[in-house]
Amino acid sequence: MNETILYGYWRSSATYRTRIALNLKGIAYKTVGVHLLKNEQVKPEHLSRHPSGRVPILEIDGQRIGQSMAMVEYLDETRPEPPLLPRDAYLRAHVRDLKDQIVADIHPINNTSTLARLRSQFGADDAAIATWYEHWVVRGFQVLEQMLPSSGDFCVGNAVTLADIVLVPQVANARRYPQIDLMPFPNILRIDDALRQIGAFSKAAPENQPEANEAP
Repeated sequence: MNETILYGYWRSSATYRTRIALNLKGIAYKTVGVHLLKNEQVKPEHLSRHPSGRVPILEIDGQRIGQSMAMVEYLDETRPEPPLLPRDAYLRAHVRDLKDQIVADIHPINNTSTLARLRSQFGADDAAIATWYEHWVVRGFQVLEQMLPSSGDFCVGNAVTLADIVLVPQVANARRYPQIDLMPFPNILRIDDALRQIGAFSKAAPENQPEANEAP
């Protein structure tokens, strides 16, 4: 059987969400570090894995996949237990709605490549970058807070879904910016706290990766 390999950066939220999914599905995998701050993602070795020059890249079943949500959905389709989408059609749509609030609306605007472009093209300094980041996180979290249930441990229903898998890494990213006040988002904080107690989530956390003990 082909070895499963996750090429990624330990602090990348997209890599983080893929680790969570692999853990939930009980898939043993090897990690290969691609250091974004050293621009290893655009070196020939990594580009030979996938032309996007991004992380993560998942090598599984003899194939390579280059977008984290495509990876997670592939895992759910090929390893259906535990399921990451509800059976009800509306609830599936609601999960995807929540998921895309992060994956489509928050994450791309605050991705490392976007922040780097703000620096190089517009001369944004650290303070300007932090203000930009805060604006889009707070705006996105204001939407999520209203969409999430006022009780319970999950974004939708009583089990982990795609929405939970993307929520926890995004909250972790927000916590890296101390000026972002998360207290106005009790639903987000409650669900994030409950999810981080689950083994698949805690094992995937950036601080629990070997690279966390190395220089950032």
